[in-house]
Amino acid sequence: MTNDRNAREQYPTGGWRAHYVLIVCTLLYIINYMDRQVFSVILQPMKIDLGLSDAQCGLASTVLIFGMAFFSFPIAYLIDRWSRRKAIALMAILWSAATFATGLARNFAAVLIPRFFVGLGEAGFVPGGTAMISASYPKERRGWAMGIFHIAIPLGAAAGVILGGILSVTYGWRTAFLFFAVPGVILGLLAFFMKDYKTAEQPDTAGGIRGFFMALVDVLKLPTMRWYYLGLGIAVFMTSSFLVWLPSLMMRMLHITEATAGMITGGIGLTAIIGAPLGGFLADFWQKRNPRGRMYIPVVAYIFGGAMLILAVLTHFSYLGIALAALFGIASAMAMPAIAAISQDVVPVAHKGLSMGLAIFAQYMLGGAWGPYIVGFVSDKLGGGAEGLGMAIMLCGLFGIVAGILFFVASRTYPEDLQKVKHETILAE
Repeated sequence: MTNDRNAREQYPTGGWRAHYVLIVCTLLYIINYMDRQVFSVILQPMKIDLGLSDAQCGLASTVLIFGMAFFSFPIAYLIDRWSRRKAIALMAILWSAATFATGLARNFAAVLIPRFFVGLGEAGFVPGGTAMISASYPKERRGWAMGIFHIAIPLGAAAGVILGGILSVTYGWRTAFLFFAVPGVILGLLAFFMKDYKTAEQPDTAGGIRGFFMALVDVLKLPTMRWYYLGLGIAVFMTSSFLVWLPSLMMRMLHITEATAGMITGGIGLTAIIGAPLGGFLADFWQKRNPRGRMYIPVVAYIFGGAMLILAVLTHFSYLGIALAALFGIASAMAMPAIAAISQDVVPVAHKGLSMGLAIFAQYMLGGAWGPYIVGFVSDKLGGGAEGLGMAIMLCGLFGIVAGILFFVASRTYPEDLQKVKHETILAE
């Protein structure tokens, strides 16, 4: 009788409800990256208009990442104990309002504060979205679903720089922020209608500060996740710095406008669309044939991507250099579906949101938050201009190679940790 009741209450996977979750979350993720990446293409005109240094421009990007990193896992912990769909909806509306406020800035502080709140709003989205999508599809299709979800990264980044560059040249750099704020509010309202799963009961970590730290211990006691978080932080140092500074590097190196730089950067980003679904497919395919297969995707992707980034800068973004940069984008996108799926594979149902929240915290606090500022700082110390910024960005490629090695270390314990949660069931709300 109990087994029949559990079967009826089990959260249904697949079907139109799952697709609705995937579509809304993917579109929100696109807007997320548009709001984030548009900042890179307007850096140069904003710098001139407001009289900022490279370090200040880098800090304005870093503070957004701090907002994401600092609040990611406490918000994710609350999401696991409240409602993922409500949190996603409210976070989308918050970051969209902060994006709008960025377009009204008249000084450095007025840029800095809204960018922090953009990061705060985005902090709750990825943990909730990842948890909902992974629960909405069966395990054997989890990599595929995450591959579709992570198409949003190159799509959003490309749309942000292309549309942002055009709007900046045509109407001024402020217009891009005002324009991009609207769709986030609309999609945030649609998120209220997603089908959520039942919050898992876990008395030992049910609430309060003590429960929060016990939940952290539950996740961090897994050897796979400790190496995973460290590798992710190192990898995102590379990718976040590249995304923020590439348009400015091209403007300095090729003497082009922000619109042209945005078109080239967007084109590179669009080629990365190949990477996300390919990485998701390969993660599922390899996992069926090797108990560590899903872990090997970020190993290969980050080592190869780091090498391509270094070579792209060395060629001064000639036609060959742009092709190498595109290969870097494809490789980086390939890693993300596997990384998202792994964050859900080896943790209890009660901690799925927290696990992804920790991933966001790690990827930024252990690397990504510092990347844009450090690259700007190193560029200033090396004399700025194309040469100084180019050398600073090349250093990022080395971080990718180190990240690949750390994911290889994490792969050694992945099969054992995966077995610990194989019998857990996700129930319907």
